[in-house]
Amino acid sequence: MPVEEQPGVRPRLVPFTLGGMASPQSVIVYPPGDDGGRRVRVGERFLGMAYGLLDVADFLRRAGVEEADKQLVATSGAIEWLGGGPDIWER
Repeated sequence: MPVEEQPGVRPRLVPFTLGGMASPQSVIVYPPGDDGGRRVRVGERFLGMAYGLLDVADFLRRAGVEEADKQLVATSGAIEWLGGGPDIWER
């Protein structure tokens, strides 16, 4: 899942393929809360609280991204990580 890049411009998320169809919805993982959980959202839809990469992958599989696994979640440019990257799970 590539990210389109332009010099001096923040990368734009490339749409995920959800349920076999391209979707313009972005995937956002919010900063950790007090308990270490991070909210996960696709477009306007809240998927749940993740406590690790496997939770994020599970949410994405349920949303139709069949190939979602821990590696894809950790390295995908199509996921926007707020408040720290995929290795941050504590406040």
